[in-house]
Amino acid sequence: MGLGLRWQFLDDVLERLTDRSQLAPIQFFEVAPENYMRRGGYFPAMLERVRSHYPLFSHGLTLDIGSCDPLDGGYLAELSRFLKRFEPAVHSDHLCFTGCGGIQLHDLFPLPFTMEAVRHVTARLCAAQDFVRRPIALENITFYRADESSEMSELDFVCEVLSQSGAGLLLDVNNVWVNWQNHRTHEPTAFLERLPLERVVSMHVAGHEKRGPRLIDTHGADVPDSVYTLVEWVISRTGPLPVVVERDHHIPPFDELLAEVKRVSEAYNRGLDVYASRREGALV
Repeated sequence: MGLGLRWQFLDDVLERLTDRSQLAPIQFFEVAPENYMRRGGYFPAMLERVRSHYPLFSHGLTLDIGSCDPLDGGYLAELSRFLKRFEPAVHSDHLCFTGCGGIQLHDLFPLPFTMEAVRHVTARLCAAQDFVRRPIALENITFYRADESSEMSELDFVCEVLSQSGAGLLLDVNNVWVNWQNHRTHEPTAFLERLPLERVVSMHVAGHEKRGPRLIDTHGADVPDSVYTLVEWVISRTGPLPVVVERDHHIPPFDELLAEVKRVSEAYNRGLDVYASRREGALV
């Protein structure tokens, strides 16, 4: 179990670093490298303190793997330095584009689900990985309007990108649920059954909110029962995986956040019990 580390509760984490029982069941923290790159002083120093006690995962926001702009060499150089300094166990970013014409739009926009886009992402991912000299996993995102030029479903697009690029998947089960509710294309477990689950390197868990007729992936609400169910389902098929709870807005007091991580951990453990029973049955 991991938690997305946010500045709003960094001091709470630092106060408890030397007593793991006060942070249980957290076993690692995930950070956005953009929050620490090109920055000195307090925050990188505090991240070094956290790293001295807990492993880190790195989850990027602005690789912009799907953009038609050239890859940003300055960004990749800073990212490479961050990865060398903090040595995260996993680095990931989003299967999307985030900028256009040299302008960062600070949101995650879906690509057209086409073979041209698959080839485009694959080539750029290979170039980015060569630059930073390590694998970069890709996360499935939410989207709120289907691109009319798409030739395939979101599921087929994600599978093609993973197949052609060889990338690992950061599986966000909340995003699977939100896209199902908004678009009604693939029922969540049917979507998950067709994914190459052996390529999943970690999993994200978060909450969403209803805005008008749509669900929005805000990371600003409690994890709903529907998402706990998907956590349990995935772990029952994959076995142990790193699972990260994300909370970016309306962050509750830290002890309440820890209680939510514990509830996700309980769903995780139920999934592990099913996984163990399935394996035991297969060996009999």
